[in-house]
Amino acid sequence: MFGFVGCAVGLLLASLSVDFSGTLKIALIFAGFMLFNFMTNLGPNAQTYLLAGEVFPTAIRGKGAGFAAAFAKIGAVATAFLFPILLDTIGTRLLLYGLIVTSLLGSLVTWQFRIETSGVNLDRIGEAPRPTEGSGAPPRVSADPRERQPRLA
Repeated sequence: MFGFVGCAVGLLLASLSVDFSGTLKIALIFAGFMLFNFMTNLGPNAQTYLLAGEVFPTAIRGKGAGFAAAFAKIGAVATAFLFPILLDTIGTRLLLYGLIVTSLLGSLVTWQFRIETSGVNLDRIGEAPRPTEGSGAPPRVSADPRERQPRLA
């Protein structure tokens, strides 16, 4: 999530370069590109592989990771083809603003649909938690595997 926000900040720095010339323009483009590249590799790029390996049940984990990677590649190819066309059509500033909005939307979607896997046995990701007997509370997923097994009195 923070990676997407960092990408947006890097793109904003690069977009500021449109109003300047000379050394300051080059410095803004360089700083914006470096921040964007660093945050892309820290966040969205790494998450494509990390999350896919954690959120899918073991039986389909490889297919899920492949599915996520395939969509990431489709996005990369589409961007490579559309970027020059959009740059020519709408200009640098609007293109960068559009990419900023896209990055912020990526952060929002990542936050909205996040799945917390810390402390959870990844072999049991796809299993439904067992309800606690006699309580009206929703079932609790415990990180302790002993609590996931039915207790024999």
